[in-house]
Amino acid sequence: MTELDTSIYLDNNATTALAPECVDAVLACLRDTYGNPSSKHAVGEQAKAQLTQARVAVAQMLNATPAEIVFTASGTEANHLAILGALAARPDNRHVVVSAVEHASTLSLLAHLETTGVTTTLLPVDREGQLDLAALEQAITPDTALVSLMWANNETGVLFPVAQAAQLARARGVLFHTDAVQVAGKLPLDLAQTPVDLLSLAGHKFHAPKGVGVLFVRKGLKLQPMLFGHQERSRRGGTENVPAIVGLGVACAVAAHGMAAKVEAMAALRDRLESGLCMRIPCVRINGGAAMRIGNTSSVRFGELPAEAILDKLDKSGIYASSGAACTAGGTAPSHVLTAMGLSEAEALATVRFSLSRHTTETEIDYAIDALASIVKRMTAEAA
Repeated sequence: MTELDTSIYLDNNATTALAPECVDAVLACLRDTYGNPSSKHAVGEQAKAQLTQARVAVAQMLNATPAEIVFTASGTEANHLAILGALAARPDNRHVVVSAVEHASTLSLLAHLETTGVTTTLLPVDREGQLDLAALEQAITPDTALVSLMWANNETGVLFPVAQAAQLARARGVLFHTDAVQVAGKLPLDLAQTPVDLLSLAGHKFHAPKGVGVLFVRKGLKLQPMLFGHQERSRRGGTENVPAIVGLGVACAVAAHGMAAKVEAMAALRDRLESGLCMRIPCVRINGGAAMRIGNTSSVRFGELPAEAILDKLDKSGIYASSGAACTAGGTAPSHVLTAMGLSEAEALATVRFSLSRHTTETEIDYAIDALASIVKRMTAEAA
């Protein structure tokens, strides 16, 4: 195994490196565009113009209108604004339908809301992490205010049939929200054709700065804010984080340019990683491998070898991955996503998530395969 001069970052579902174009745009904004976008003088108007330009770029990536874009501080905030706003828009309806494998930000909020009288239905997934649309249809009741489903799972990459689910919800008169944090900037999205009412994304998942997210709000839907103020058409109060928003706009423009080729290249490298690991390490299994998945994500189970030990050895080799979602990583509890798919606790705790970016190279993937084969061989021998 030839040594590399640099480290290998395979934890892009947790966060991504800031794109060089974004660094330049953010630094220029911090230096030159310090005005408040709400101020009516020339300095404020300059900031407002940059805000408008970024809003247009986000809307173009989503094939939405700029007026439908609400800037937030994170994907979590966007998810919360969508759920709380939908419940406020339908005050007589107190039921929400989600999957059992949603992001912790959604499940934690719903656990809290259940203490206030909101009821929740958790839709199961099968062994591959796939959703049954018939179960969704059955779960919707006259009391349902909202269906909220991830577009792509952050741990396995498994894609849900969002377009069909949204159409089903619309036919039943129910609002539909999708957490698209893991697909934005990684798959072409067309909200003129996909009938979602609400969609969340987070900039730092596709090479924009941390601290900026978006909630798409379909035209005609009045959403009660969590933070009151005149900003964002009175849907999200507080002075806008202009430098981060400018960076997000640039990231959207960069992601949208040649997206199909970038997606194909990431998927080819992900497949190379999985086939190499399966060939070299007999105990390897791919969680959700038979399902439709986003092209950058691989959830790899190493028999019942502890993932934390594997990750520690990878870290010392300059290779960075994770045992699951960054928002829940670090604990000893097994992933709720993997246990919902039917994995045992030991199998879940033996899983490593690898997530690629458009900057990942074939050389890096081959190096990672060699390193993992060596690590697992040593660990297996030590356990014998």
